[in-house]
Amino acid sequence: MDYAFITIKLVTGFIGLWIMTRLLGKKEISQLTPFDFVSAMMLSEIVGNTIYQGDTRYFELIYGLLLWGALSYVFEKVTQHAKRMRAPLEGSTSILIRNGQIDMQEMRRNRLDFGQLRMLLRQKDVFSMEEVAYAIFENNGSLSVMKKPEYETPSKKDLGIPHEEPFLVYSLVEEGDILEDNLKKIGKDKEWLESGLRDKGCRDIKSLAFVEWSKDKGFFVMEG
Repeated sequence: MDYAFITIKLVTGFIGLWIMTRLLGKKEISQLTPFDFVSAMMLSEIVGNTIYQGDTRYFELIYGLLLWGALSYVFEKVTQHAKRMRAPLEGSTSILIRNGQIDMQEMRRNRLDFGQLRMLLRQKDVFSMEEVAYAIFENNGSLSVMKKPEYETPSKKDLGIPHEEPFLVYSLVEEGDILEDNLKKIGKDKEWLESGLRDKGCRDIKSLAFVEWSKDKGFFVMEG
C-alpha cells in the first residue's frame, strides 16, 4: 500500500476528528453519555477501517466523517431543544436512595447490585449507606451523593473533637440474602445476626433490602 496515501488519510482523519470534537462540544470522558460512547466507537471504526484499506478512496473517508458529523450534530441539537426526546434518546437519571431509603425497583431497572452501589459510594468517600440521604445514578454511570445533615462537614477536627479510630462498615444482608463471607470477616455467625436484628425489631431477614454493620454504630437496616 502507498505509505503516502496512508499518511494523507491518517492526517485527514486526525484533523476531521479534532474538528468534529470541537464543533460538537464533546464532554470529558467521565461525562460521556451512552450516545457519546457509541459515537466515539463509530468514528474510530470509520477512520481505522478506511486508513488501511487500499480500495477505500480518500473522498469516501471525507464523506464518512461528514455524514457521521452531521448525524451527531443533529442528534445533539434534538436532545438540547426537544426536551421530550431527551430521556428516550439519552436516558434519564435514577434516584437509587431517596430520603435514606433504597429504591429496589430502580436498582433492578439499572441492573445494579449492592456491591456495585457500595463501590460507587466509596468513590465518593462514602463508606456507609447510613450516611446517604440521596444517591442519584447519572446517565454516564457515575453516582451523585447527598449526605444526611448529621454527616456533612464540618468535621470533628474542625470542631476540635478528639478523633476516634475509624472502622470499616460491612454489608451483612442484601435483598434478603445473608452474606456469610462478611459475617466470617467480623467473626460472627448467623445466630448473632438474627439476634441483633430481632433487637432492632426485624424478625424476617427475607423482607430486608439491606443491612450493614460497623463496630462503632452497630446495625443499619433498610427495609425492602
